[in-house]
Amino acid sequence: MLHTKRLCLRGWREADLAPFAALNADPRVMEFLPRPLDRAESDALAGRIAAHFTRHGFGLWAIEVPGDVAFIGFVGLAVPAFEAPFMPAVEIGWRLASEHWGSGYATEAARAALAFAFRDLGVRGIVSFTVPANWRSRRVMERLHMRHSPADDFEHPGLPAGHRLRPHVLYRLAQAEWRLADTARN
Repeated sequence: MLHTKRLCLRGWREADLAPFAALNADPRVMEFLPRPLDRAESDALAGRIAAHFTRHGFGLWAIEVPGDVAFIGFVGLAVPAFEAPFMPAVEIGWRLASEHWGSGYATEAARAALAFAFRDLGVRGIVSFTVPANWRSRRVMERLHMRHSPADDFEHPGLPAGHRLRPHVLYRLAQAEWRLADTARN
């Protein structure tokens, strides 16, 4: 469990499955993913998230706004399950219900996840990726001091050739760069 000033990043609960399914069914939230998920697909994703924690000791934490909202989405760390030029890697990612966008929650929670990755896990570098048009996520990456180099951009192998979401931008953050940014922030 990780805490920030406004948030709790915690393990998943059975009660999270319904709001998670609603989030995954929202076309706005899923705009830059292949398609919205039905309840069974959303529950299966939650199962894969739990299995990732078991396998790696870290994963995508459920986010709670204590005393206000029990579940607003997830933020955390994952080992991507596909081959790409930047692999092996640890990815940071997030998905929040649209009513919680614009509150700085993704950035705040992601900073806690980065601190855990770099301080506790000793990860040397983190990546994050999305489609070029996903400016909301790209701005979060930039607020985290992640850097984008067009030379790192790639075609996501999980999508068919010619798919509108296949092109992806890659952002990176090295542990040393994070330490400099963390020192400047504190």
